[in-house]
Amino acid sequence: MIDPELKETIKRELPIYLREDPGFRDFVLELTRDAYADRAQTSDWFHQAIAEMREERARSERRWEEYLRDREAQNQKWDEQNRKWDEQNRKWDEQNRKWEEQNRKWEENQAELRRMNDALLAFAKKHERSIGALGARCGLNAEKAFRDALASILEQNFGVEVINYNGYDDSGEVFGHPDQIELDVIITNGLLILCELKSSIDKGGMYLFERKARFYEREHERKASRLIAISPMIEPKAYKVAERLGIDCFADSIDVEAL
Repeated sequence: MIDPELKETIKRELPIYLREDPGFRDFVLELTRDAYADRAQTSDWFHQAIAEMREERARSERRWEEYLRDREAQNQKWDEQNRKWDEQNRKWDEQNRKWEEQNRKWEENQAELRRMNDALLAFAKKHERSIGALGARCGLNAEKAFRDALASILEQNFGVEVINYNGYDDSGEVFGHPDQIELDVIITNGLLILCELKSSIDKGGMYLFERKARFYEREHERKASRLIAISPMIEPKAYKVAERLGIDCFADSIDVEAL
């Protein structure tokens, strides 16, 4: 065991000896060589470490470049796939546009066919009613059946109810003697509309309709908003009477534009 005083003396004096005595310093270095690497070994280790770091950095750079190349290749694949999807979507949009155009044309054609069909049916029914009017005048058909046909068209076109009014004129102001009074009445949106629906109306018939309308107004104490005469056979002189009396005339129920 080293004497403590000797140990302290060595610690205090050894640095001085190492600085001032090269031979002593070489002796100490040779004595302690196995405990640490010399400068050459340290330099070799340092250069080796630098080389390994450079090699590792090069490997990292190569891996990063490979990653960038792979990423670029993947992006190109995604771009190509997106382009194909865009092209497919464009084709689908174009096909949908064609389908929509075809459907629109088909619906337009169907609407036109329905319109033509409705027009033909209305034309046929109108002429059927005209023929019916001739038949009614010749006694072939009942006047009531013809009146009901005209009233039905009004109800279908305007969503109203045509009421057949029957009253009795005790004083004879309409016919000149007491008699039954028959009139068609429509009440819609607060309006009172009085109608004459007949197979034919002459000049006297138009005057008679106006007297029946005024009789109804007095009986019910209400002024009619409109007087309408509908008949496929209205004599020319009757039109002049209607114009003077404020009566709207129509050849058929389908000719009425609004109530």
